[in-house]
Amino acid sequence: MSDYPLAHLKVLDFSRVLAGPFASRMLADLGADVVKVEPPDGDITRLWGRVIAGIPGFYHQQNAGKRNICIDLRADGAVELALELVRRADIVIENYRPDVMPRLGLGYAALQAVNPRIIMLSVSGFGQGGPESHRPAYAPIVHAEAGLLDRQARRGNIPVRDLPLSVADTNASLHGLAGILTAVIHREQTGVGQHIDIAMIDATIATDDQIHFDLEDSEDTGPLPNDTWETGAGPILVSADFRYLWHLLTTQLGVDDPTHKQMELAEKIRLRRAKVTEFMAGLSSWAEIEERMGKMNIAWGRVRNAATIQDQPTVQARGAIVQIDDRAGGTRPVTQSPYRFSNAKSGVRGPAPHRGEHNRAVLTEWLDKSSLEIDALFDACILQHDPETTTGK
Repeated sequence: MSDYPLAHLKVLDFSRVLAGPFASRMLADLGADVVKVEPPDGDITRLWGRVIAGIPGFYHQQNAGKRNICIDLRADGAVELALELVRRADIVIENYRPDVMPRLGLGYAALQAVNPRIIMLSVSGFGQGGPESHRPAYAPIVHAEAGLLDRQARRGNIPVRDLPLSVADTNASLHGLAGILTAVIHREQTGVGQHIDIAMIDATIATDDQIHFDLEDSEDTGPLPNDTWETGAGPILVSADFRYLWHLLTTQLGVDDPTHKQMELAEKIRLRRAKVTEFMAGLSSWAEIEERMGKMNIAWGRVRNAATIQDQPTVQARGAIVQIDDRAGGTRPVTQSPYRFSNAKSGVRGPAPHRGEHNRAVLTEWLDKSSLEIDALFDACILQHDPETTTGK
């Protein structure tokens, strides 16, 4: 583990779903000992995806490589156990609404009191202490409030609908990860911990590279949208202004111009687009498409079904999807860490855990608790575990 850059860090992950678990998954891939603290009723993502060995796909994707203890924070003595773990932790991650952790007795003030060096990341839809801090927010809510759905509908001339991925969650999680690593460096310099307040709406706006067009009412000054075209091999997206694409097709690939100078602009555009449609349809193989696009030096991409992503040449060559133990005698696919270091390691280090699977191991390693002490925590219903695993008990 010494080859992993964050192998010295201990992380308590109280978060669930995505805006939190994604950040802690990255920390685990970078070597941190990430312990997911899960309630008895479980992370809702245990209901989503294909179930193998009692672990559903969505949960597996975001929690691979972590350990798990199951604590009922409503039980007498449970908060005290959580604070014992905080004393040994470097980082705490949570993504409840801002009032939840303080109400449980686990707000930043309580954590700082037992561990002044603790770094706490709090991810919420609308941030701490604001006029909408009380609002529950999953990614689609922020997509709507941040203007992404309206822009998608306007630009695509389609009904308003949600995005096909949870960018508000993952953006907030990645900004949270950057904040955590910054706070770790700051703590090394000062010895002081930090509470990092990440609002999903802030993170979404900060990473919206199109927001200035809306803020300055200047969308007409931007580039033309990218076009998708049907070829004989399948659909492709070409990343080029249509006017530039037309220029290259006529000057480098010999496409005839069916228009003349006296034509109305709309008719010229119609005829030229029809000609490009005909040209693209005549490309019969991916090799031919590669050759023609390469001759024009234009960026293009195959419009893939994500189910075939493992066949994408770069994904395959870089191992961006890896097969790991499915705990049922086989393997299952999971995304690999995107970080490629010249002199350090990163990567998913194992499958996702069952609820409470590492109760004994974590409490023994982190807190030096004896078997009798751990048994007492089970007897008090503070510790719990999945029936799928006996190791937690």
